[in-house]
Amino acid sequence: MRHLLQVAAFAVIAAPLAAQATKPLDPAVVKGAETITKEDVAKRIGIVADDSMMGRDTPSPGLEKTAQYVADQFKKFGLKPGGDNGTYIQRYPLPSDDSQKGPNTVGILEGSDPKLKNEYIVVSGHMDHIGISSGQPDSINNGADDDASGSMGVVELAEAFSQPGARPRRSMIFLTVSGEEKGLWGSSYFSENPVVPIKQIVADLNIDMVGRNWKDTVVAIGKEHSDLGATLNRVAKAHPELNMAPIDDIWPEESFYTRSDHFNFAKHGVPILFFFNGVHEDYHQVSDSPDKIDAEKESRILRLIYYLGQEVGNADEKPKWNPDSYKQIVTEP
Repeated sequence: MRHLLQVAAFAVIAAPLAAQATKPLDPAVVKGAETITKEDVAKRIGIVADDSMMGRDTPSPGLEKTAQYVADQFKKFGLKPGGDNGTYIQRYPLPSDDSQKGPNTVGILEGSDPKLKNEYIVVSGHMDHIGISSGQPDSINNGADDDASGSMGVVELAEAFSQPGARPRRSMIFLTVSGEEKGLWGSSYFSENPVVPIKQIVADLNIDMVGRNWKDTVVAIGKEHSDLGATLNRVAKAHPELNMAPIDDIWPEESFYTRSDHFNFAKHGVPILFFFNGVHEDYHQVSDSPDKIDAEKESRILRLIYYLGQEVGNADEKPKWNPDSYKQIVTEP
């Protein structure tokens, strides 16, 4: 009898949980995800990784053209300018020459909740690359995977979140930085001079090199350091149609956690996830070209990040650090 009562009680509890698990998504949220397509991914990467951008070195005319392209897209989507003097461009002095024009591009989507809109999720990627390698027949480092794939992923996600009905309760900051290849310059400046107080930034989802390698797997560096990892696992499980498994860092000896722009947010106490598909033989070579990008795979990664952003953006509670990780990583002011 006791066993039967336990079974009955479990059935009562499980029924609403099962109903919750199969609850259909808001159609407006799904429509937002559907704007992320392999065609758009390939087109955008083709634009900024074209030879005409001359490798997007920091500083360079090609980098400026890329920053302006992103700004124009943010304006098209109706994002609020988050840069200097009512523009989408945030300027920072180059550590190598503080008399020169380094650009970050910043667009803000205000959240739908009167209180939670004062908390922000940053979606970031770097738009710079390493420029020109002289003395070769093909001297332009196009940087299609590193990191046109990530920075144009930020643009794709900005479009998706800005669709009618897809705006989450928390606000979103879409950020493409420069100077990453020189020492994380742009994200360092942004984290020291954020467009909103750093304490109001509750997560950074950073995207760097997601256009190559495995079809059905993405490494999410930092999963173990906050409950963002568990949230990501739950979101991936809820979307089997994406066929995209997020896994832990498989190269701890490479210290990738400290090597992209998310690290400047983590040091300031912002929980992060760094989406990364690993290096390859074309890393920092002129052969990192747009034709080698798997845009279909990248579009599924971006949809996964989109659904994760919806989950984090609409949750009652903000992400929480693992206490031990906080002690190890965060630099107290």
